[in-house]
Amino acid sequence: MKWAGEAEAAIHKVPFFIRKKVIQKVEDHVGRKGKAWVELSDVEELKKKFLSKGGMEKEIKGYEIASCFGGSGCPNSANSVTQLAADMEKIFETENLLGFLKSTVKGDLKFHHEFRVSLSECPNACSRPQIADIGIIGAVLPGICGEACSLCGTCVETCDERAIELDEKNQRPIIHDALCLKCAKCIRVCPTGTLTEKQKGYRVMLGGRLGRHPRLAMEVPGIHSHDQVLEILKNCLKFYKKTSKNGERFSHLFSSIDQIL
Repeated sequence: MKWAGEAEAAIHKVPFFIRKKVIQKVEDHVGRKGKAWVELSDVEELKKKFLSKGGMEKEIKGYEIASCFGGSGCPNSANSVTQLAADMEKIFETENLLGFLKSTVKGDLKFHHEFRVSLSECPNACSRPQIADIGIIGAVLPGICGEACSLCGTCVETCDERAIELDEKNQRPIIHDALCLKCAKCIRVCPTGTLTEKQKGYRVMLGGRLGRHPRLAMEVPGIHSHDQVLEILKNCLKFYKKTSKNGERFSHLFSSIDQIL
């Protein structure tokens, strides 16, 4: 759907973490009116509706799952999050977070009460998983197979983290796991197939937030499988329901991952 310049400028003033949702609401609203063009008056009309008493609460479902654009063919994708996001959605639906929030939050529900999950298919993290309640990043740990290395140095040049060096004596690359962000770029560019996937899964981060007291999420050590990520989500929601008393952000409820897992 096309947007008028003034309408587009207005929507960019909406906080990024709910902007996608608001854009969809505006376009749905305009579509129901039989229009194919979003004008500033449409944005203002919906804004007035949201800000009226109880208006925002009608649009809240208790959680939000956001993903990057990796599923549409991003060349940087390390691991798909499409199915993982769908399975996480099923868990949220079962947990009925909206009902929980309605029973614990004093006053009207607002978007900042929602539990936020952000998934990204690579460490570029376009969906900002580091500031979500739960952040997921696709990950591939590179390994070295038996194929002979040509010592071309392409992997070294490609690695932005300087996590690879060449061992000319033994004619093989050396990977420094502590520096590696597990993006899989080195594997994709290796012409001999010497570098291969050693482990594929997801990095998991918990407790990120913005606001007056921002905090980057804390990373759960290791690379986690699809099922392990879902188990972590279940543990987080169990902890959240047990400790949240008035819609506090997840990150305000713990100071260490050990309190949850």
